[in-house]
Amino acid sequence: MVANVLLCFGLIAITAACAVGARRFGVPHSIVLVLVGLALAFIPGLPPVSLEPQLVMLLFLPPLLYAAGVSMSWRGFCADIGAISVQAIGCVIFTTVAVAAVAHAVLGMAWPVGFVLGAVVSPPDVVAPMAIARRLQIPKRILTILEGEGLVNDATALILFRFAVVAVATGSFSMPAASGSFVAILVGEVTFGVAVGWLMLRVRQWANDPDVEITLALLTPFLAFWPPELLGGSGVLATVSCGLYVSGHGSRLIAAGTRLQGFFIWRMVVYLIEGVLFLLTGLQARTIFMSQGDAGSSGLLLHGALITLLVILIRFVWVYPAAYLARLLPGAAPPTWRGTFAIAFTGIRGVVSLAAALSIPLTLADGRPFPGRDTILFITFCVILATLLGQGAMLPAVYRRLGLVERGRQEQRAEQAREVKARIDAVQATLARLKELSTRTNVDSDLSTPLQVRHDDRLRRLRRHHESAGEDRAVRDGAALELELITAERARMHELRDSGALSDEARRRLERELDLEEVRVLQIGQDPA
Repeated sequence: MVANVLLCFGLIAITAACAVGARRFGVPHSIVLVLVGLALAFIPGLPPVSLEPQLVMLLFLPPLLYAAGVSMSWRGFCADIGAISVQAIGCVIFTTVAVAAVAHAVLGMAWPVGFVLGAVVSPPDVVAPMAIARRLQIPKRILTILEGEGLVNDATALILFRFAVVAVATGSFSMPAASGSFVAILVGEVTFGVAVGWLMLRVRQWANDPDVEITLALLTPFLAFWPPELLGGSGVLATVSCGLYVSGHGSRLIAAGTRLQGFFIWRMVVYLIEGVLFLLTGLQARTIFMSQGDAGSSGLLLHGALITLLVILIRFVWVYPAAYLARLLPGAAPPTWRGTFAIAFTGIRGVVSLAAALSIPLTLADGRPFPGRDTILFITFCVILATLLGQGAMLPAVYRRLGLVERGRQEQRAEQAREVKARIDAVQATLARLKELSTRTNVDSDLSTPLQVRHDDRLRRLRRHHESAGEDRAVRDGAALELELITAERARMHELRDSGALSDEARRRLERELDLEEVRVLQIGQDPA
């Protein structure tokens, strides 16, 4: 027990240290963590650290899926549902079949075992590429398709994986029965996930307490994931659907205080889980390589290289025709060759593939070893390392060469202009309401005049910013001045606390107010409002 606690603290500490190094040298955090994990795995005398697949599936995966669903644009997901479905369902099935065929023809695997391998390596990961793509601010539509695919494709792959494992165990497979079960699972999980999202939003609204609401929010992904998982589904699609429902409907039902606290809590939870998972991925290298023995290791490396190259090429083979067929769907936007290439290239495999491979049973029901289990695990690890360290490291350069980074910046500037215009409209509505209330209810001028002045000032700043296309130095200088005043107020507050004129409890309340004000001013300095 003590050893496990120390291990958890060690993993978190290493994750934080790697984050500092990655930021300093401008390297993606995920790649640094995997490399550090690889280095630690082969330190002599260090006990091996095993990744428990059930821990990943039941404890780590639900919060990541839910948080990604909540942060995703509901409108963007609905607008590109056709392109996302083509990738998340079609590409996964196509990759599974192609890998199974090659594994059967070249590697000599039986067809069911080949399908197990295909299902394991078919779903691209969403965590590492999204972190890189968001940091570079590539166009939103590409982000939406990649993130939507990454959220849904895990469900497709895990369902196929379970069908394939059953086929290996029983020696039989029925395509009509499997197709019917597949559709039933998809429909059932989406319905269940939406129902959980609807219920939890109402319960949180009734609770009307930020601490209780955040606790319920942290429980929500597990409530959406565990029942379908225990009933033979994957739980992935239910959790994603739940998160998307909350994304689309939560803004009207979640209180402002809850959103402020929940944002920081969820950000920390996701950061820690992602970091620990990437570190654990690298730490598995020793266990996986040693399980193969010396015999045939060079052949296994060749097999790993072959399957890695295959999954990369298959994605290009699928994405290009699928992108141009998807434009036939109602309301679909026409694809561009740069965006299509970016989507095709972003096919990094991650922890879901590793967890699926590790969850393959050691033996069949009759006691025989599961055929090819060690080989599947080794090849899967090779695919993860090659795509994460290879394609992942190349993503920033590829995005820049395609011009997507500049296009994303232009898109962001246009979005900021629309946002400022919307804020102007909102402030005008505020002023109109203030005038109406002052006239109708005879509000004391001592109360209404400062509010009038404040919102008039906001309106002037926003209009100036809008007319200058964001080049408003006065706004930034004003924000800097306000930060200086906040610093002076905070320093005086601490002096009063140290002298005994202010209690610690009062100091905390005042400090929280100043923190909120500082965050507001910092936002003004970046993007006036």
